[in-house]
Amino acid sequence: MITTAIITACVAGPISVDLAGDTALQRTVDQEAGQYLGHPSTVLLPDGMTMFCVYPKGHGRGPIVLKRSDDGGRTWSERLKTPASWETSKETPHVYEMLSADGVRRLVLFSGLYPIRSSISGDDGRTWSELEAIGTYGGIVAVADVMPTAAGCYSAVFHDDGRFLRQAGEADSGFKVYAIDTTDGGISWSEPRVVAELPDAHLCEPGLVQSPDEAWWAMLLRENSRKKNSHICFSNDSGKTWSAPRELPDALTGDRHQCIYLADGRLMVSFRDTHPKSPWCGDWVAWIGSWGDLEHCSGGDYLVRLSDNHHRWDCAYPALERLPDGTIVAITYGHWIKGEPPFIRAVHLTPKQIASLFPEIETDQ
Repeated sequence: MITTAIITACVAGPISVDLAGDTALQRTVDQEAGQYLGHPSTVLLPDGMTMFCVYPKGHGRGPIVLKRSDDGGRTWSERLKTPASWETSKETPHVYEMLSADGVRRLVLFSGLYPIRSSISGDDGRTWSELEAIGTYGGIVAVADVMPTAAGCYSAVFHDDGRFLRQAGEADSGFKVYAIDTTDGGISWSEPRVVAELPDAHLCEPGLVQSPDEAWWAMLLRENSRKKNSHICFSNDSGKTWSAPRELPDALTGDRHQCIYLADGRLMVSFRDTHPKSPWCGDWVAWIGSWGDLEHCSGGDYLVRLSDNHHRWDCAYPALERLPDGTIVAITYGHWIKGEPPFIRAVHLTPKQIASLFPEIETDQ
């Protein structure tokens, strides 16, 4: 039972639940005196307990650190040996599991800007190839999310404003969201294609989620001009085409959305709160609601503050996993100690804790 949560009802919006003060939920993944550690990404192996976490020593740009957990993110190894080229990473790393059509499993790590590069492990993270360009193109926060489309096939998304899409590029009028595709389990990738843009909004940092029946995809988008709420668009053809982006409710307005389903089928979306009227603006939060809430732009059920960030903005490029017992493992970086550089924190929410905090949510555990 969580006893330190502060729960309040919002007018015409979700119930607010503040977990920032509950230190029993928090575990430090990595911290280094005087060193900025940020922007983590995780991958959970099929055993449901082995997890890898990667993150840069720096704000996006910087050598990539690799750690492993064998107990679902509760304890972590020392920093593991990595390929020499990981020292040259220019932007936030992202790591995913991908399967080829014949069932061969690979872990694929991406490093962005120009060119987008990848590093591949074929032995469950024990060894990795050097970073190599996946094409003659680049992008920002690449690749922010990946979704399977068929056996061995995946679509991946990122954004750019003209500076990094091609070598020696220049910024244009705004951001475009791009997709690239693979048919061989992440080894080779297509040329990028535009999937979302608006002339009066700066849409970026896409996060993907499927509907419960897998017929639809949703893409949640940061709005970087700070003039509008975050946006969402939908696809019913596995990401080939997308609806026109539209604004999300206040409670889902933020940066770098990452989505996962709870045991009961509801969604949890982890992100940095950026709504100017939110009391948690700049903090790490999670929204809980239904797929229908996304479809109908409803406020959702709960908005949860996971940690208090002692900085105006800089936190919460999230990693999000669900363990076999239904436990949610949320990991991100932030300025968790006032006056100290950011470090990597994990928050675990078990099904019992979720049920105690959110009584309307019934878990199957």
